[in-house]
Amino acid sequence: MGDLTVFLGLQIQQTEEGTFVCQTKYTKELIPKFGMSNARLIGTPMSPATNLDKDEQGTPIDETRYRGMIGSLLYLTASRPDIMFSVCKCAKLQSAPKESHLTAVKRIIRYLIGTVSHGLWYPRSNLFKLEGFSDADLASDKEDRKSTSGTCQLLGKTLIS
Repeated sequence: MGDLTVFLGLQIQQTEEGTFVCQTKYTKELIPKFGMSNARLIGTPMSPATNLDKDEQGTPIDETRYRGMIGSLLYLTASRPDIMFSVCKCAKLQSAPKESHLTAVKRIIRYLIGTVSHGLWYPRSNLFKLEGFSDADLASDKEDRKSTSGTCQLLGKTLIS
């Protein structure tokens, strides 16, 4: 049947050095879909100073459009762990999105403009050293005092979880 090149929308490039998984085609289609073709690129998906909350005084926006943007970005996180935190932070606010939330989502898309070809690199290796890393931010959510935590596991130099 030949080499695997596309699987469930993921583009797969296999070489002697390893395997690269990306969603370049999907990312290129996503940018104009939400009217961001002429937007300037930006270096980070979310500013560290960004504090997203319910913004009850803010201007309401179309929930369907906002949810569509979030859904598209969540699909993209399959090969883009660099946007996972920012997208999930925006996804929490889908029930009553405001203009400030849409601005944060548009910033993520502006980040994608400059990083269209980013993806996951799985180098070929005989190194099977398992390493794990974790981080936690205890009760830092301003709204409900929930904690945020995350982990990643590497097998050799390859992110597996």
